[in-house]
Amino acid sequence: MEEFKVLEIKKSVFSCNEKHAEELRGQLKEKKIFLLNLMSSPGSGKTTTLTRTIETLKEKLRIGVMEADIDSDVDAKTISNLGVKTIQLHTGGMCHLDANMTVQGLKGLGTEELDLAILENVGNLVCPAEFDTGAVKNVMILSVPEGHDKPLKYPLMFSVCDVVLINKVDVLPYFDFDLEICKKNILMRNPKAKIIPISAKTGEGLQQWTDWLLNEVRAWKK
Repeated sequence: MEEFKVLEIKKSVFSCNEKHAEELRGQLKEKKIFLLNLMSSPGSGKTTTLTRTIETLKEKLRIGVMEADIDSDVDAKTISNLGVKTIQLHTGGMCHLDANMTVQGLKGLGTEELDLAILENVGNLVCPAEFDTGAVKNVMILSVPEGHDKPLKYPLMFSVCDVVLINKVDVLPYFDFDLEICKKNILMRNPKAKIIPISAKTGEGLQQWTDWLLNEVRAWKK
């Protein structure tokens, strides 16, 4: 039998995207623009949380928002009413954004005189976690109705996020959701994750979240 070699190809299939993402972060650092990637499943309260965040910070930071969806411009209309630069990104059926798509979005948005650019990623707990967008920080929202077991079912999403916002804590009494077990599950996946329980509806916990974001933006611009 003829001998043959077996080669193990260990180069990441995402390596090209990772290279573009690092290049984008370098460019953003030079321009002193902080890019935040906000992820969650549909219905978690992502747009409502973003609205409350902008209302708190728009007098302190120059903010621009990229709304990514497979279709529709509902969220972009909501955010543009807040008086910040907004652009709608349609992904053409794709369930995520990568670094090149983010670059296109930033060009369309126009980053002149921006301190903070926010990418509201496509609602999905799987695909968006797989692609580095070039963001400085990744943040995700987990809502109480989704259940405290989600970090066990979607490990990558929780592993890549710097902050996990546990939203809709105002309805905790009505759901079988154990906040402490949820925190334990998150930290098992990502010991460095910052966990902030919030209610975008009542405002609970939002000050801690916006203080963290403001400090991160200011540190990035130094």
